[in-house]
Amino acid sequence: MTSEFTENFVRAPAGLNDCPALVLNADFRPLSYFPLSLWRWQEAVKAAYLDRVTIIAEYDRIVHSPSVEINIPSVIVLKDYVKPAKTTAFTRFNLFLRDEFSCQYCGAKCEMTFDHVVPRARGGRTTWENVVASCSPCNLRKGARSLKQANMRLQRTPVRPTANALLNAGRKFPPNHLHESWMDFLYWDAELEA
Repeated sequence: MTSEFTENFVRAPAGLNDCPALVLNADFRPLSYFPLSLWRWQEAVKAAYLDRVTIIAEYDRIVHSPSVEINIPSVIVLKDYVKPAKTTAFTRFNLFLRDEFSCQYCGAKCEMTFDHVVPRARGGRTTWENVVASCSPCNLRKGARSLKQANMRLQRTPVRPTANALLNAGRKFPPNHLHESWMDFLYWDAELEA
């Protein structure tokens, strides 16, 4: 019996593109948290076939070729350890991640831009220690003035983040989709709260 409810609210099963694999390093930690290290199902199957990864968990979905049938991997572990980066690239994304996607003047969590604490017009450089995430209203309000002249304060002093600091910041922003098979492998190395 089909009703208006089932037609409007019950979704059809997800397509194969909705079956990414969580990629873990050889130490069973995700390669990255934000963005979460995910491979398309095709990449995961190819890596498993080439014996570059071990499949830890699978979806209930099967793909097959004329001679092989395989469950789509949902969690895979690299056989070779990939050394994490020791330095952090100075990018807009990493800057926003360091500042947790919030304005460093008012704390707003909206569409971000960035601001030079010491304005470029006054000799300020584009470095980790002089650039912060800012909302547009605060950026316009400050303009090319110093913090004192604009009567504004920073919520945190900007510093160059370590690779671990960015990794930890990324844990605060889980993706929109987390498959149940991933939960045992995410956040297990995070510090427990008292």
